[in-house]
Amino acid sequence: MIRVLVADDQTLIRASFRRLIDSAPGFRTVGEAATGAQAVTACARDHPDLVLMDVRMPEMDGIEATRRICADHPRTRVLMVTTFDLDEYVYGALRAGAAGFLLKDTPPAELIRSMNVIASGESLLAPTATRRLIQRFVNPPSGAGGLDITEREREVLVLVARGMSNAEIAQSLYLSLSTVKTHVSNLLTKLGARTRVHLVIAAYEAHLV
Repeated sequence: MIRVLVADDQTLIRASFRRLIDSAPGFRTVGEAATGAQAVTACARDHPDLVLMDVRMPEMDGIEATRRICADHPRTRVLMVTTFDLDEYVYGALRAGAAGFLLKDTPPAELIRSMNVIASGESLLAPTATRRLIQRFVNPPSGAGGLDITEREREVLVLVARGMSNAEIAQSLYLSLSTVKTHVSNLLTKLGARTRVHLVIAAYEAHLV
């Protein structure tokens, strides 16, 4: 059973998410939070597996709440749920440790599928919008292309940034799945990344994609 905390300052949205989650097999809502501060407190109390986190909330925004939750509860995964007019906050949320983000107009079935992906330890970004957001709001530092990685790791990183799964990367580069997993693990370590989402950001910062 995947235990979920819903954090959003709008009562109707929290209620809608809660009904959807509690009706989905394998999920159970363990709490709600109307502010970022409440979300941090609820995580310490209820230890949810997954947090649906809004970006803009009173007292403490979702980005700072995500940063504290990910630092204090590394097993809790955070999925940001935002809207297009809040795009500028998404990059900060990913840097804070969020495992991914979706838009609030995501169909219910897709939201549940995405929650399963995040809860399983993978990362997920809203399709098509993701790369535009990162390209628009990231200001790469000078010399960002000088990543201390091997040529093969660079090839893997580029394919990760293009949204390929490990199996697809293995097929594309004619490598075994275990070898690809090793390269991805090495990239996470070398680049100080917590999830594949952060590898995507690193690839964009380095102008590899």
